[in-house]
Amino acid sequence: MLSNALRSFHAVASYDGFSSAARALNISQPTLSAQVKALENRFDVELFSRIGRNVQLTPAGKELFQATKRLHQSEAEALDLLNSFKGLHAGSLRIAAVGPFHATDMIVAFKARHPKIDISVSFGNSRRSFERLLAYESDVGLIAEVNADPRVITQPYSTHDVVVFANVQHPFFERESISIHELQDEKVIQREVGSTTRTAMEQALAKHNVSIDVVLDIGSREGIWKAVEQGLGIGFVAEFEFVPHPNLRAIPIHDAVINTQYYLAFLEERKHSHLVRAFCEAVHGENT
Repeated sequence: MLSNALRSFHAVASYDGFSSAARALNISQPTLSAQVKALENRFDVELFSRIGRNVQLTPAGKELFQATKRLHQSEAEALDLLNSFKGLHAGSLRIAAVGPFHATDMIVAFKARHPKIDISVSFGNSRRSFERLLAYESDVGLIAEVNADPRVITQPYSTHDVVVFANVQHPFFERESISIHELQDEKVIQREVGSTTRTAMEQALAKHNVSIDVVLDIGSREGIWKAVEQGLGIGFVAEFEFVPHPNLRAIPIHDAVINTQYYLAFLEERKHSHLVRAFCEAVHGENT
């Protein structure tokens, strides 16, 4: 059946290979390969470029993958609907989140109401989490400020100040607060492009005509914390994300308003999904 061939194609594209896709579908690799090859032969199109054991989507394959993502999402919504008749006693929910702190609170609130729903979480900065929603890779997202998009509904969740943190040997460590102008020429460890904390700080520094010395870009919170602890520079973090540490201290900036706004986000076309609605209700109930 065509549906089986499309499901096989989607698995190979999703798992970046025939072996991993076969394991995910619990079928033999020869069967999977035959189904994909039959699909290519039927429509006289090449969907994958095969180089040894590596496969890459061709332009036609990339277009089909976008279509099968929508089919996969529609199938998930159908299952969501059927499970809703059982009172949300089964099903799965995929979350894309900028970090573990709020995501954990959300999951706890949702699990308290719907303990039998399976949850998976993918972490990344706001840009990556937003992309996962648009690519049907996640059902809901916890993101920070992003450009408006008519395809995505966002609901305010929380706002937090951005603070400086420094290690025990830095002059800021003993301070109760600092002026933003004291950041002039400070050595800084910062997050990657796409991080909302980085964007908020860059905008504030530009507004106050303050220049910093960026010594390192790191794409993870853990990496920044380790670099700051080792004395490579100071860092910036949303105050609720700062975890007390004997060698690190968070210091507020008293003369500048620098904050990050967090949002719950989901696709507009999924606003009637029972799972998505149940998650929003649990999260907003927990946050009131």
